[in-house]
Amino acid sequence: MANKLIIVIPAYNEQDNIKDVINDWYPVVEKYGDDSQLVIIDDGSKDNTFSIMEEEAKTRPKFKPITKPNAGHGATVLYGYNYALENGADYIFQTDSDGQTLPSEFDQFWKEKENNDMVIGWRNSREDGFSRVFVTKTLKLVIRLCFKVKVTDANTPFRIIKASALKEQIGEIPKDFNLSNVLLTVLLTKRGYKLKYIPITFRPRQGGVNSINLPRIFGIGKQAWKDFRRINKIIK
Repeated sequence: MANKLIIVIPAYNEQDNIKDVINDWYPVVEKYGDDSQLVIIDDGSKDNTFSIMEEEAKTRPKFKPITKPNAGHGATVLYGYNYALENGADYIFQTDSDGQTLPSEFDQFWKEKENNDMVIGWRNSREDGFSRVFVTKTLKLVIRLCFKVKVTDANTPFRIIKASALKEQIGEIPKDFNLSNVLLTVLLTKRGYKLKYIPITFRPRQGGVNSINLPRIFGIGKQAWKDFRRINKIIK
């Protein structure tokens, strides 16, 4: 059975973290799947993130560093998903570059991949502050009110997706949508795909500076509500 894995990781101004992230996740693509690849997309960083990535790639043939103009987290995740589909992935795993997730927890997701269209991490005990917990709970409520679906954790950056399911739904996500993972979760839930949630460890950021603050969170949330209402009118 084809099982090429591509790991997609967006990165923005992560020079303090990026080497550790590569060291953490590169062994996963060496161990799992066939012709698998670690892909980190630099979202127009203003620091040395991409130059560090290029240097690390010299000794890691399964690591593909990419850079592009800044467009935000959601658009960069979407860019990575499209790259994975275009390059023959059978399974796409997405996580973030801040060190909050653990590669040691990947194995249980890999074991569940064939029986589910998407397996998502459930951050049932977050360690990254009250404001982030509040956002997650609020988002869950907004999704329930807007889309009439119940999700356990819609935006977790620790998920493995069958390429076939992603290919069928990715065209529904606006190119520059900031919450692409949220909408992907909603689409698959609403349309009857098989999803499974598995509890994961979710640590505080392991270095660098968080680019998301409360005013920006509220701005994203306000725009998301408008986008959700518009998108809900055209999806079934």
